[in-house]
Amino acid sequence: MCKEESLQFFSNSISSVVRKTVLFCDANNSIKDAAILMKQHKCSSILIEKDGKFIGIATDQDFRNKVVAADIIISNPISEIMSSPLISISEHSSVFEAFITIMKTGVKHLAVINNENDAIGVITNSDLINAQGKLPFLFIKEINKAVSYEEISKKQKQLPQSIYMLINEGAKAQNINNFVTAITDTILEKLITFAIEEIGQPPVKFAFMVMGSEGRKEQTLKTDQDNAIIFEDVNEERLESVNSYFLKLGECVCNMLAKTGYDFCKGNVMAKNPKWCQPFSIWEKYFNKWIYNASPETLLQTSIFFDFRLGYGDISLVNGLRASLFDFLDKRKVFFRYMAENASHFRVPLGFWGNFIVESKGELKNTFDIKKPMMLVVDFARIYALQNKISATNTMERLELLYKKNVITESDYDDLRHSYSYMMHLRFINQIGAIINEGREANNHINPKKLSRIEQQTLKEVLKKTEERVKLQQEFLAVM
Repeated sequence: MCKEESLQFFSNSISSVVRKTVLFCDANNSIKDAAILMKQHKCSSILIEKDGKFIGIATDQDFRNKVVAADIIISNPISEIMSSPLISISEHSSVFEAFITIMKTGVKHLAVINNENDAIGVITNSDLINAQGKLPFLFIKEINKAVSYEEISKKQKQLPQSIYMLINEGAKAQNINNFVTAITDTILEKLITFAIEEIGQPPVKFAFMVMGSEGRKEQTLKTDQDNAIIFEDVNEERLESVNSYFLKLGECVCNMLAKTGYDFCKGNVMAKNPKWCQPFSIWEKYFNKWIYNASPETLLQTSIFFDFRLGYGDISLVNGLRASLFDFLDKRKVFFRYMAENASHFRVPLGFWGNFIVESKGELKNTFDIKKPMMLVVDFARIYALQNKISATNTMERLELLYKKNVITESDYDDLRHSYSYMMHLRFINQIGAIINEGREANNHINPKKLSRIEQQTLKEVLKKTEERVKLQQEFLAVM
């Protein structure tokens, strides 16, 4: 496949390659009847329906592993061997997003749904690979096969080259973020697995949380660790030994992450720090204190914690903590004013006459940090997402949900979405250029003089739109 065809393939809607034939049967149909239907229609899967809704899927693999190998009676209902819940993707999603979903979930069949949540077809990993041929997503499979952190480290070092290829093939910034996130999540899962094999099974339920850019699924090639451990509450007699285990786990995982290319957090916000390796009740107290004793100064240090998500472990602990967070926020509305005030201090790097404000001396002379204006959008999305009890942590997802909830207008949504995406795109190009073309470490500093006139003008417009959002935050601040 030539470069132009590859570019089109990446940006195509998944509906362009899906088999738009839906084979389904009722959950009470027998395993035998379902198998006959699949044979008649030459399908490797069948969707399972109950009360007018698709609740699962049965595949050739299910028949091999759950019927033949397990010797199940074929007159039993098909619901006994189906995979549930049904993993699905919107027909408007890109081929890229379908690949990421398949790689992250480990499934081989995705249901494709329309705007009414009706299934219009099924896409398989083979369909995607056959349509495109050789793809960088095999990267993730190779990480999953690794048996040591040394192997993972070697693969992680190849990430810039894969990103370089994706940029050249026209992948959107959000898709590249998704790709980097999928790789980072896969690496984290493998390293935690290695650590548990080394120190033994955890004594109670736990969750390894990721925060900051990783928590927002917005990691680039210049990143460090922001993580923590939350574990199930135990009685006083067990607390010391349980805490000791998880501190050891945190130390082991963070050290391996550092050895595979993820630098230690300069602020020491890591699971190896005893302060950030605590039981559920302590984490509740942390958030309660941050919210009830909030000030613009303290929020500078704690804002990354509000972007937490599950990296590995028990999702119920993370969901429980988020429920407590929303409950605390309900009772402390003034918190949003402090958060908005904190965000309003930042300014975009544009002078009165519309010129770029850059560093005047040192190694970073003639550059500005693109991450700072991007954080204005991040802060904006975070404040309104928390206020509206939106669990999503990704900035683009937060903006979309805010728009769907009529919290922001369509024009505001479009401005913020395009602005953030454009800045992220420049950030990736800058980092890849540093690593691939110049052989130096990546950073977030952009030299406007290295951009074309069109790029410079676009960036100025983007920065102006971003600054407008700051003013909106200030208006929001005034009415709190």
